[in-house]
Amino acid sequence: MKRLIERSRSVGEVLRWVTQNPGKVSASHYPIALHKLGQLLQQQPGPPVGAGDSRGPAGQVLEQPEFHVLCQAIVSGCAKFDNFSIVNCLYAAAALGLPGESPLVRVLEDESRSRLGRFNQKDVSMVFSSEANNKALEAIFSSQLFYENRQERFIRSMAEWLPRKAENLTPYTMALIAKYVARHRLREPRLLDTIANFLLKRGEQLDSKVIQKLVFPFSRMNYRPSNHGELFPKLEAILEQKASSSPLATVNILMSMFQLSHFPQTVLHQVFSPGFITNVMSSPYALIVRRYLSLLDAAVELEFREYSGPRLDPRYRVLMFEHALTADEANRKYSYKGLVAEALRQLVGEECYRQDEVLPPGYCTDFLLWINRSGTVLPLSRVPAASRAPPATSPVTMSLRSSVLALTSDLQDFAPVVLSVNDKWHYCQNSDILVGSRAMRDRHLRLLGYCLVQLPYTELEKVSGIEEAKHYLRQKL
Repeated sequence: MKRLIERSRSVGEVLRWVTQNPGKVSASHYPIALHKLGQLLQQQPGPPVGAGDSRGPAGQVLEQPEFHVLCQAIVSGCAKFDNFSIVNCLYAAAALGLPGESPLVRVLEDESRSRLGRFNQKDVSMVFSSEANNKALEAIFSSQLFYENRQERFIRSMAEWLPRKAENLTPYTMALIAKYVARHRLREPRLLDTIANFLLKRGEQLDSKVIQKLVFPFSRMNYRPSNHGELFPKLEAILEQKASSSPLATVNILMSMFQLSHFPQTVLHQVFSPGFITNVMSSPYALIVRRYLSLLDAAVELEFREYSGPRLDPRYRVLMFEHALTADEANRKYSYKGLVAEALRQLVGEECYRQDEVLPPGYCTDFLLWINRSGTVLPLSRVPAASRAPPATSPVTMSLRSSVLALTSDLQDFAPVVLSVNDKWHYCQNSDILVGSRAMRDRHLRLLGYCLVQLPYTELEKVSGIEEAKHYLRQKL
């Protein structure tokens, strides 16, 4: 039957083989028949498949009784079909141009959604390439299987069709898409600009919690959308109105804007005001807000010197992070940090560096060293205590500018050096651009007086063994 369908030379011949021989037709034959119909229709003159014009060949075929018999057979039996047949029927129906409201497409979509957890990666990718309506997209991006895995084929396809469909999507669906884009560090300008345009058009009607989800991919990917000249001022105006309604969301949005080196002054006046601070300090999420406000306050001091409004009360300042990031801990076995640590130990000795040092305002560094003018790495015992970085356990009440002065007062004699092991997850996907949080960390460390030595994974993956690693570090230092 498979060969007979594939060798058919007309639409009528395909329909006859399938509808007149029900006993010889299995589940795997239906997607083959639908695919063949699509191929034959593309070869005929008239409106393209899916144009919705019943006067052309496609419309005529979709109205034929035999075609309805074929569709009804699929609808009746799809619950018993294997996953492969379900997926291929849906994919073929999409290629054929069947409308989303047709009974066949609705039943196949419902069956696919009920099986998402049991689909393999190829099945998932095909399903998501054939579904593109609002309800289907919600199901797609809510799927844990899809969320945890990057679907390259679907992403390329989505970059093409999402701009055309975005206007009809709900904020909830767009927020799910934004979450997926951020999760997989997808620095795809067409996707990010589509989210930005959606935000520009709909921002005033959106809740702050939704806005923070839509803004996050920009900072995560260190990407200023093409409409940022209009979008950022609009976000500032929205935040001015809604700052107190959802304080944590407000602070998260500010953090995203800061990572992109945009500093909304009027909103800062609000979040550092006594009323806002009192409100958030009595809330269940007080600690996380204190962490973010502390980092925002440090960023103001380092990057927004012209700001003259209220600042965070020193008694509320804490370290943003007290240890390595969760992602770094989770991916430790895939990191090149262990290789670098052993090579560094053999090269300069354990008494010449600190590992995993947390520096105010709360940035975890991989390796911290001091080097003199001749390029020699100094033992910690030879570095004046007053010039060392303040330990993470000390109160974070001292001025960051004082920290800079302390670190650079003897710069003519030696300089503090941060070795930064940049693993794959520190970059945007398939890119040499660091994610926004990492990029801001690097900016701040430089402004604090540290020399940064970057060790990108693209260089480290070429290093073979400890001896090569030592040679590589010697060159870097």
